[in-house]
Amino acid sequence: MSEKFAAVEIISAKRDKHELSNEQIAWTIDAYTRGVIADEQMSALLMAILLNGMNNREISKWTEAMIASGEKMNWSMLDRPTVDKHSTGGVGDKITLPLAPVVAACGAAVPQLSGRGLGHTGGTLDKLESIKGWKANLSNSEMLKVIQDCGAVICAAGAGLAPADKKLYALRDVTGTVEAIPLIASSIMSKKIAEGTSALVLDVKTGSGAFMSDPKDAALLARTMVNLGKDAGVKTRALVTAMDVPLGLTAGNSLEIRETLEVLAGGGPSDVIELTLLLANEMLDAVGIKPKVSPEEALKNGMAMDVWRKMIAAQGGDNDAPLPVAKEKMEIKATATGKLLTLDAMKVGVAAWRLGAGRQKQGEVLQLGSGIEIHAKPGDLVTKDQTILTLHTDEVARFERAIDALSGGFSIGGKDDEVKRLPLVIERIEG
Repeated sequence: MSEKFAAVEIISAKRDKHELSNEQIAWTIDAYTRGVIADEQMSALLMAILLNGMNNREISKWTEAMIASGEKMNWSMLDRPTVDKHSTGGVGDKITLPLAPVVAACGAAVPQLSGRGLGHTGGTLDKLESIKGWKANLSNSEMLKVIQDCGAVICAAGAGLAPADKKLYALRDVTGTVEAIPLIASSIMSKKIAEGTSALVLDVKTGSGAFMSDPKDAALLARTMVNLGKDAGVKTRALVTAMDVPLGLTAGNSLEIRETLEVLAGGGPSDVIELTLLLANEMLDAVGIKPKVSPEEALKNGMAMDVWRKMIAAQGGDNDAPLPVAKEKMEIKATATGKLLTLDAMKVGVAAWRLGAGRQKQGEVLQLGSGIEIHAKPGDLVTKDQTILTLHTDEVARFERAIDALSGGFSIGGKDDEVKRLPLVIERIEG
């Protein structure tokens, strides 16, 4: 088949800071999906986009082309409205896990199509695969049945849903192009629009552990995605939230499942609970549900846990099987007595990644028990030699590089020193 363009033309145009035409964009996504554009060529284009950006029209057309590469889902047969949430990712961000069953327990249907880890950030599917037997890949009919039976499903996007994004997502992870706003926005919104949900709440992270460390960049990303959703007829709103410090007290796959179970049992870290409830209320409001039981009550009275256990079992998971535990552990201790002033989310995330909780290359098998437990957060008083972090891995040799990543990762000051942290919610954006 004769092609309209050559990949090198497209790469060169964006390299030289030119706008891509609608036709060029449509061809690029289609050609990459068909295998006409090779990975090394698309890698070059992604880097050019990272460095030189895209305008709103290009982002919109790139997103449309990604949607057009596959099918669109339809949930009109359900007896309740659908609403989804997406986070741009962070360290210890396990919010999807308790959130989906909470919102389902309050009366909405939650088709939560999730992804795998990108760089130093964890992936929801990777975490869930810590549960024996649980399967991420469901057919559309299986997905529908789980939602009908349980109120929520957390699974991988089907092969037919924005297949172009599936290829691009994996490529971005290993080519240093994760952080590009056009690529983040189009990746997220192509899947979410194709998913067919009636409303979407975005959790856009900012701070050292987020892809958008600057709150202004995070707000720009949030607005870009809200506008993409609005243009596609999906009720979309966004919260810009803090990721300067890890969320909760764990970073790593099975460790975060354990913490999720604590939250669903009515306990767990206060920041995880607070953000879960904030997002749950946004999701319910977006679809006009005034629940008889509040999200807070659903956590406390066991309703959310019931949905969780039913959902996990429906996807083949054994709720009662022990979670993976790493073979080796090492404690990182406080070097002085005083107040913990900082705990750098990025450094913790990279360390967890190096311990085996994240991938160095496409398709790499994770160490599901690896990661980091956090024993103190900024504002806490600590004593010299108190354990601040516990590192978990299956391979002793990984400790050295993880410790290197943690260099300067936390600081201790006087008990009266001020702790400077971002507020949990920095900005709210609605289309």
